[in-house]
Amino acid sequence: MNRMNLTRSIAGAAVSAALVVSAPLASPALAQAPAAAAQGDLAGAVAALRAIGTMRADFVQTDRNGQRLRGVLTLKRPGKIRFQYEKGVPILIVSDGSALSFVDYEVRQVQRWPIRNSPLGALLDPNRDVMRFGKLVPSGQPGVVSVEVRDKAHPEYGVITLVFIRKPGAPGGMELSSWASLDSQNTRTIVSLSNQQYGVAVPDNTFRFNDPRGATRR
Repeated sequence: MNRMNLTRSIAGAAVSAALVVSAPLASPALAQAPAAAAQGDLAGAVAALRAIGTMRADFVQTDRNGQRLRGVLTLKRPGKIRFQYEKGVPILIVSDGSALSFVDYEVRQVQRWPIRNSPLGALLDPNRDVMRFGKLVPSGQPGVVSVEVRDKAHPEYGVITLVFIRKPGAPGGMELSSWASLDSQNTRTIVSLSNQQYGVAVPDNTFRFNDPRGATRR
């Protein structure tokens, strides 16, 4: 597979995983966790998400074959996110607050989906009730909290598993360190974050893009 096809496969996995039915990532061992402690960790994770106003971080996106792409993620709540991939990758994933766009500059195509139809809605959609649709899953590591978010009434919205690390200096005392998606074709995508910066100034035009289909600025 050449680099451009590989790039499109890896980057596209992030979008496809955000739009299709996913296989469960939870473990039956969750039932053994004390209910009060589980609810406390879940509430803490939700509070940490809501405490993020803006964030910038480096990311590494890994597909099921171990192929990786790197870039910079910029987040601004509510609803805005941008995955700016490394130099030479003609792909952009960006949300302007209402829709998630997948932009392929090489073939001049743009695909758009409502945020609510994506598990990234757990990060972006202010109306998504993470406490209602989320559940704690065992991480097997002290200081690590994993939350699976799934709307069982709408399996087409997909699933995302958010991983937090307890960190006093992070918003809400927990730092979002990674998330994982698994689509109906067992295509797993993992996004790992590093060098998180919070409260940075992010202008709204960060979440616009040059439309490759014409001169219109999105």
